[in-house]
Amino acid sequence: MAQSTLLSTDVVAPRDRAPQWAEWISRHFCGLQSDLYGDVDFDGQIVSSQAGDVILTRLEANRHRVLRTASMVRTSDVAYLKIVAPWRGSAVVQQQGRQACAQDGAWVIYDTTGTYEIGNPERSDHLIVMVPKEGILERGQRFDGVMARRLGANGISRVALETMRNTYLELPNMSGAAAAGAGELIKQLVRLSLMELSGQDTALTQREALRDRIRGYVQQHLRDPQLSADAIARALHCSRRHLYNAFSGEGESIAAYIQRLRLQACIRDLQQAGPHARPITDIALSWGFGNPSHFSRVFRDHTGMSPSEFRSS
Repeated sequence: MAQSTLLSTDVVAPRDRAPQWAEWISRHFCGLQSDLYGDVDFDGQIVSSQAGDVILTRLEANRHRVLRTASMVRTSDVAYLKIVAPWRGSAVVQQQGRQACAQDGAWVIYDTTGTYEIGNPERSDHLIVMVPKEGILERGQRFDGVMARRLGANGISRVALETMRNTYLELPNMSGAAAAGAGELIKQLVRLSLMELSGQDTALTQREALRDRIRGYVQQHLRDPQLSADAIARALHCSRRHLYNAFSGEGESIAAYIQRLRLQACIRDLQQAGPHARPITDIALSWGFGNPSHFSRVFRDHTGMSPSEFRSS
């Protein structure tokens, strides 16, 4: 019978839950930074099992973010391809200049040997699968172009999604040999899914290419207060309709995407304390918020606190 590991904040004092969660996330997932969007109250649990060398984890938690930096990549021992497949909620994965949103019925894959960021903007219930890279890639084979891509809607990637979910749910009833065999099946299905996706040349991949160009333009011009869907369409020489079609299915509009990135940048700057900390209004203006009152309002909607309360906390 496969053994499970349970980590739950239910046994941790409320004031200690955030730092304990950060420590668990870093240790269990081989080095990650995490934060709670500025929230004070938090609860979550991690239940993990193994199918051979494939690690399957069910993570239920309040909203939170995780970040893997270049220094964390260098200190990691094992190279994994990592999959997030939500049962409930959503996960926004950013890697290699791309972004993909996973929701129920889909999964997103990313590479732990590169930097990445994952936002879980609402309470979520995710299946997270870690597959050793050497079990997926053959010699000389690369799947860089399909990292941070959404899969699972149909075809072999849908079969892979159902297999990962069912394997996790049935692991307590499997022998060690059966669990190892299920892990090998997961690796084979993931590899086939990536091969199928990397070989496509369809309208879908064309939309994904435009989506990547949109994200790249937004990243480069995030500080420009005139950044908008119209400005992006003009710069990329496409119509607003093509722009919106390329971004459909991401779980947020282009305007919401721009605002979220700006808020994340402001949050990072507000976390810099000390005598050289910049005024809140300067930070907001530097990231494209032209109206301090509007900034305060959307900041409170995002974090539950005003900018000054967030900085104090």
